[in-house]
Amino acid sequence: MVCDDNARLLHGYVDGELDLVRSLEIEEHLRGCPDCAQELRNQETLRKAFRASSLYERAPKGLEARVRASVASAASGNVVPISRSRRAVMNWFAVAAAILVALVLTWKMLPNLRGPSESDMLAEEVVASHIRSLQPNHLMDVQSTDQHTVKPWFNGKLDYSPPVKDLTADGFPLVGGRLDYVDHRNVAALIYKRNQHMINVYEWPDEPGDEKTARPKVIQGYNVVFWHSSGMYLCAVSDLNAGELRQFSQLLQQ
Repeated sequence: MVCDDNARLLHGYVDGELDLVRSLEIEEHLRGCPDCAQELRNQETLRKAFRASSLYERAPKGLEARVRASVASAASGNVVPISRSRRAVMNWFAVAAAILVALVLTWKMLPNLRGPSESDMLAEEVVASHIRSLQPNHLMDVQSTDQHTVKPWFNGKLDYSPPVKDLTADGFPLVGGRLDYVDHRNVAALIYKRNQHMINVYEWPDEPGDEKTARPKVIQGYNVVFWHSSGMYLCAVSDLNAGELRQFSQLLQQ
């Protein structure tokens, strides 16, 4: 299926109007086409925005009485004619009200139409990496609790030297490390434990003017914490509760 065909059928796919065969063909295409996948996300965002927008306005007090009085007056033949000038003013008010409603709806939907932010996409990327790492034989390239073994292992494999700390005394032992690919580059991934919870810490050099936020996020039940430290940008991901993961990130920054 080419992108032109997919674009024509995407609306039907979003609305659930396609048969099973067509739906499966589109899903297969979306897995290999980032442009069409982004278009799908845009359409789903717009759909959610329309559903979430409040279009209901309560009628003003007294409107019902005025409408009933007008209907009764019309039924009795006592219709008060509206002058041409007054009708023109009312028409202008109607146009102005329509424009105002359109502006308000556009203002409400613009944040959603812009799509996910850079930090949101990065959070989704590291969570996906964390989930992959939990599959058998994917977690570690080097297995060691010794920071002096883990840190040298990255020599020659990256264009920077990642900081490695042992937090065993604080209840977060280092268990190993691996190479990973995040934010369009090779990065160091350090693995720590907290009881039975695995923590992935991704580290790479900070960039001047980097605007990635440090606001914590929750994606698919995993907590994600971002921070900058000593010229490095770091992300910690785990199913550990948010309080303990925040404590862990603070220990790494000391």
